[in-house]
Amino acid sequence: MDPVLEVKNLKVQFNTLEGIVHAVNGVNFTVEEGKTLGIVGESGCGKSVTVLSLMRLIPEPPGRIVDGEVIFKGENLFKINKSSIQNIRGAEIAMVFQDPMTSLNPVLTIGYQISEALMVHKRISKQEAIRRTWKLLEMVGIPLVKESFHDYPHQFSGGMRQRVMIAMALSCDPSILIADEPTTALDVTIQAQIVELTKKIQSQLGMSIIWITHDLGIVAEIADKVIVMYAGYIVEEADVFTIYENPVHPYTLALLKSLPRVDSKRYERLAIIHGSPPDCLHLPQGCPFVLRCGFAVKRCSEENPQLKNIESEHKAACWIDVRTGKTR
Repeated sequence: MDPVLEVKNLKVQFNTLEGIVHAVNGVNFTVEEGKTLGIVGESGCGKSVTVLSLMRLIPEPPGRIVDGEVIFKGENLFKINKSSIQNIRGAEIAMVFQDPMTSLNPVLTIGYQISEALMVHKRISKQEAIRRTWKLLEMVGIPLVKESFHDYPHQFSGGMRQRVMIAMALSCDPSILIADEPTTALDVTIQAQIVELTKKIQSQLGMSIIWITHDLGIVAEIADKVIVMYAGYIVEEADVFTIYENPVHPYTLALLKSLPRVDSKRYERLAIIHGSPPDCLHLPQGCPFVLRCGFAVKRCSEENPQLKNIESEHKAACWIDVRTGKTR
């Protein structure tokens, strides 16, 4: 089956007073129909820039998509005109942002904001849009939907505002839902509710999801496939079970060792990733993780490894096999 979305050699840069920031450096991945892709990495690794680029939401200037293709249903989204991409945003590819309070208009009711999207993209009457909005609010677990329809964003809790954002994103039955760290500002109980809600809706609607996070616990709960990003590069890619059971990149291994566990390894001391990510203004010649890596050899400082197949459907960008300590 062909993927619903295919990203090829995506490169994004930002022009600043200090120089050119290399934010995304030749990223490739696919999104399968009805599946969830998790994108993991620390702040500043290029996760959000990658998905904003897919929808051409990078501000130009200072940002610039230098190279790459995004193929969605046979069309390159970088080649179509502004009117066409506006028709795709929200209707075909929807996005839930990290902070719902900054995404929702504070002076408009939540009902108006959802129904407006329906009228614009679906071209339906106001009454039909209102009825659909009630159903959407009910689907995401908003109580007393007819009364809540007339409430303003500040009258909702953070978790309820995020549910409203999900309802808005789902309003036009998108093929892909992009969730950019949607649970970061929420407490763990509400995080779990949002994750379960998303999984339930996905099973009902059959949509694909791109879930961006730095929380490996959430990835284990929701993703089918995972890509790990570092300094604008994909350093490892595999299905979620392989990533957790058999990580082969030192960065992925270090991330997992820093995660509290409840199994037989729960008494092991949590690891620390020493040092800081490289400056994307001046990326090193070799592997971007070399200065923080406990497995590094001379070649790591001289040449940046390409993302290659390690096993079937398991890719990594590393010169060293962390399981044996030997050079590949």
